[in-house]
Amino acid sequence: MSEEANMNLLVPEDVYLTSGVHIGTQQKSADMKEFIFKVRSDGLYVLDVKQTDERIRTAAKFLARYKSDRILVVSARQYGQKPAEMFTKTIGAKALGGDTPDKRYVPGTLTNPQLKNFTEPDVIVLTDPSADKLAMEEAMQVTIPIVGLCDANNETRNVDIVIPTNNKGRRALACIYWLLTREVLKARGQLLDDADFKLTIDDFEASL
Repeated sequence: MSEEANMNLLVPEDVYLTSGVHIGTQQKSADMKEFIFKVRSDGLYVLDVKQTDERIRTAAKFLARYKSDRILVVSARQYGQKPAEMFTKTIGAKALGGDTPDKRYVPGTLTNPQLKNFTEPDVIVLTDPSADKLAMEEAMQVTIPIVGLCDANNETRNVDIVIPTNNKGRRALACIYWLLTREVLKARGQLLDDADFKLTIDDFEASL
């Protein structure tokens, strides 16, 4: 990537690459074809971080239009749970995913008002539309927009805003949610300068 293009990214390209944001899977879906940069000799599909960068901006501006307490983030994937928690804690939204009863995404969370955990968000963010399939299906039933972190093998036809990324790696998920947090705060005018954002990718990264 040229120096000029690098300057236009939210972070230096190296940050994306060292976080493994671009490392896809060995399968690719037809839906994700447009986000694939190349295929490596070991068969792994490489995602285009320039498009990842653009989609983080788009998603952040979109999410910033909603009240924080009407945003729900779901992560069945273990490595996505801490980044999702940090994101929601910082912007004031709600996260579900995990093994404790209060955090588990149970069937009917979006569709059954009788449930203790019943919640009515205006928008949902899925860490992995495959792993979070139940949440995606319920979001479609109640017709709320879906933002999805999509790997090379994800199907995206039901995702309104796709963020192409490695959605299985610890560091990659930390990087994406860290940037999404920063950009939502900026889009809301709560953060005026990147230098004022004191949280780091490390703060978002799940421990082993």
